[in-house]
Amino acid sequence: MTPPIGAHMSTSHNTRQHDGQVRLLTKVARMYHERGVRQADIAQSLNISQAKVSRLLKRAANLGIVRTIVTVAPGVYSELEESLEERYGLAEAVVVDCDPDADDAERIGAIGAGAAAYLEATLSGADRIGVSSWSQTLLAMTERMRPFTTRGATEVVQLLGGIGSPDVQSHSHRLLGDLARILGADAVYVQAPGIVAGPEIRDSLLSDPSMQEVSRHWRELTMAVMGIGSIEPSDILAVSGNAFSTSDRQQLISDGAVGDICHRIFRADGSGVAGPVDDRIIAIPVDDLRRVPRRVGIAGGQRKHEAIQGALAGNWVNTLVTDLQTAEALAEA
Repeated sequence: MTPPIGAHMSTSHNTRQHDGQVRLLTKVARMYHERGVRQADIAQSLNISQAKVSRLLKRAANLGIVRTIVTVAPGVYSELEESLEERYGLAEAVVVDCDPDADDAERIGAIGAGAAAYLEATLSGADRIGVSSWSQTLLAMTERMRPFTTRGATEVVQLLGGIGSPDVQSHSHRLLGDLARILGADAVYVQAPGIVAGPEIRDSLLSDPSMQEVSRHWRELTMAVMGIGSIEPSDILAVSGNAFSTSDRQQLISDGAVGDICHRIFRADGSGVAGPVDDRIIAIPVDDLRRVPRRVGIAGGQRKHEAIQGALAGNWVNTLVTDLQTAEALAEA
């Protein structure tokens, strides 16, 4: 069948028109994205309107002539972080680069530095922050933070008893005091030990007006920054007078305990361990803790793997700052 007169001419014209548009799209895209020419200057150079330049750039992106590629900086583990967030229902995971052969002190320092950077980048200035008292990792975080030029938070509140043996009580007060000073925030201390001899003593202390005031602050927190403890205590906690006794630990382990946050004990599945030990704790109540919108757990290392998994399983934290090796183990668990 003979094509209509002018058909070849029309096809040829359309092809040339298409080629010309693609050429113009490519030219505009290269000028803007590769040479850094401003849209107004492109418009003037090509004798077209700036609005048309904007439309051409958008079309170049839609056609795939321009593609956005995010290059991940060394030491940033975005894919692993996203994997943890999806798997454990976290609002955010922060994975810190750490040498596989690092000792405990180096690992704590690396995680502390990562937590410091996370806080510096995310604090709003209006936050009311709860802090666990006896965490070496939180102390490492505080030591690596720079003073804020504008107020970073309104108040910093201890989440559990801060009074212990005189030799190490300074750890608890220094952690809270230094963080409050760095953030330009008011410090609220818990003037009681973390563990007392019996429930009657706990009830008596909690009914004191000063502790009633602390309890009010606990209910108003917008954020909690907490270490995640294993059942075997850290060195600082072991000598503080706030660690669980050997018999307490044996009882807790028989109940399936794997870790604690602010002395609130939990099992591998995240369920809390109630009972005689929990009845002697002076710390933020579990219900109040779970109501805090942003609950940041800061921990890592082989010794803490089971505790961190339990904390994630029970939704005790919804943000995690940890080291690379721990993150990889959590992703594969």
